[in-house]
Amino acid sequence: MTNRPTGAQRYRDLNGFLRRWYGFRVQKIPIDAGFSCPNRDGTLSTQGCIYCDERGSGTGAWTRGLGVAEQIREGILSRGAKYKAGGYLAYFQAFTNTYGPLERIKALYDEALAVPGVMGLCIGTRPDCVDEPVLDLLAAHARERMVWLEMGLQSAHDETLGRINRGHDFQAFCRAVEAASARGILICAHLILGLPGEGPPEVRETAKRIAPLPLHGVKLHGLYVVRGTALDRLYQEGAYRPWSQTQYVNSVCDVLERIPSSWVIQRLTGDPPPDALVAPLWTRRKSEILRVIWNRLEQRDTWQGRLLGFGRPESLP
Repeated sequence: MTNRPTGAQRYRDLNGFLRRWYGFRVQKIPIDAGFSCPNRDGTLSTQGCIYCDERGSGTGAWTRGLGVAEQIREGILSRGAKYKAGGYLAYFQAFTNTYGPLERIKALYDEALAVPGVMGLCIGTRPDCVDEPVLDLLAAHARERMVWLEMGLQSAHDETLGRINRGHDFQAFCRAVEAASARGILICAHLILGLPGEGPPEVRETAKRIAPLPLHGVKLHGLYVVRGTALDRLYQEGAYRPWSQTQYVNSVCDVLERIPSSWVIQRLTGDPPPDALVAPLWTRRKSEILRVIWNRLEQRDTWQGRLLGFGRPESLP
């Protein structure tokens, strides 16, 4: 694993947060549990978000016949030795993992938590799919285990959300955050940098708008074009131009210095599917991107929360 550049840690990273919480390394294991999405099944739309393909950020394991427990056990075998992990968080990643009958949702969560070594849940979802019964279920688990509710916002600009066919507005996200926070659930917002029609000023404004919310973490992704998506068609027609690596790196730094230093940074760049990535090709070089981000923070002498008045940390507790 690549070492960070010499100097003070400039943001609160997930691995450090989990190690301080548990006292040892804890690794997330992605799960495809066969969920759908209201933006694909016809409830809101049949098209999905313009960047999403038929796998919905998942591995396709469910369609190959692998159940939740089996996926976790395979993940433990492959990741446990690699990362020297002492425990695991079951990350329900593909599509909308709070969408469907409550009984099925509960059964899948319970199946994951029953696997030895699993210490908590990370639930990927949409802000318009977290009703009170689902939140009550997550809150019950959160009283005994770590539970992260990972909600896709992508942008705080309603014009952008309409442009990418999200099917909800910024206020829907705000309402969901307030409801989940009131129940003691950890909340992580997903943001995508480089969306159609947005530049660095819009990204900075999104960071400014979410900063007052009772969030606990954020996950940053660059927008990449996946084969067969609506975004791919826009790209092929010349109607969308991906950001450069430099644009992305600078905007990551812009976001970090505008959000509270208490938030956990779960990710600074995404993992595009290598078999379906169309553009930009620089998104494949994850280790390089991280090094450039760390160096840029050093060059700018900035850090998480700087523009909110948080002083430069020697280390983030």
